[in-house]
Amino acid sequence: MLIQILLKLQKNFGWLPMEVLMEVSKQLNVPLSYVYRIVTFYKAFSLAPRGRNLIRVCMGTSCKVRGAQTILDRLVSLLGIGPGETTPDFQFTLETVNCLGCCALGPVITINDNYYGNLTPASVAKIIEKIKSEGGM
Repeated sequence: MLIQILLKLQKNFGWLPMEVLMEVSKQLNVPLSYVYRIVTFYKAFSLAPRGRNLIRVCMGTSCKVRGAQTILDRLVSLLGIGPGETTPDFQFTLETVNCLGCCALGPVITINDNYYGNLTPASVAKIIEKIKSEGGM
């Protein structure tokens, strides 16, 4: 039940502020340390504000051999941030993940709930430019 509550709160806030964790702890009558342990264990949760567009780059074996590192390098160059960072305007957050579960489409990224596969540095640049020109997704 705790994880489901935290997921809903994460979706509403975009991240989990400490005040929210304290309220969850109080409402569920569980130690704050337990709530914090859960939040820091699962990569789906964030204790810092994220950008409006969450980019996840698959670094699984299949994607890696198909050029995932090149895609990541291009995103770092385009956005001016590294994995685990958010752009100063809070438009993008960049993360790496171990697998997105669609190995045949590698290299793959997700931006929010959208999947993009068979990427090249040029195609990923077009995707980012489109999002920027639309003012976000």
